[in-house]
Amino acid sequence: MQVADNTVVQFNYTLKNEDGDTLDTNVDNAPLAYLHGHKGMLEGIENAMTGKDEGESFSITLTPEEGYGERKDDMIQRVPVKHLQGAKKWKAGMMATVHTEQGERQVTLAKVGKFMADVDMNHPLAGLTLIFDLEVVSVRAATEEEIAHGHAHGEGGHQH
Repeated sequence: MQVADNTVVQFNYTLKNEDGDTLDTNVDNAPLAYLHGHKGMLEGIENAMTGKDEGESFSITLTPEEGYGERKDDMIQRVPVKHLQGAKKWKAGMMATVHTEQGERQVTLAKVGKFMADVDMNHPLAGLTLIFDLEVVSVRAATEEEIAHGHAHGEGGHQH
């Protein structure tokens, strides 16, 4: 079966930067699953997956615009340290989670004081050209429930 809208795709990936350094991978773990055509994946990955067959491996390069966007200098915000989640002691460069009006968000600490911290709200991969090595592990037709919910269920997908 080929990857098309309303199919559930399970895949493995290795993410590298332009220098070839591995930034993330799920190889040797369970494959990720998503519902194709429902904007649950980076648009560049979904576009590249369209028409691929189960078992197919390929690489793609995404510009910052196709990935997580360009870094924006106006995305530094000051927040109370007590709102940071993920550690007890904080240092610049660490990742934290904060709750925003748009939901939970991962941030990078730019500067930390005793009571306040400057956090970078840019995605950690913003501004980077990203190289994905992708392997389509399986493709199946989505269930009516998955289509209604807008995401894949089961292994690698949403559990409910």
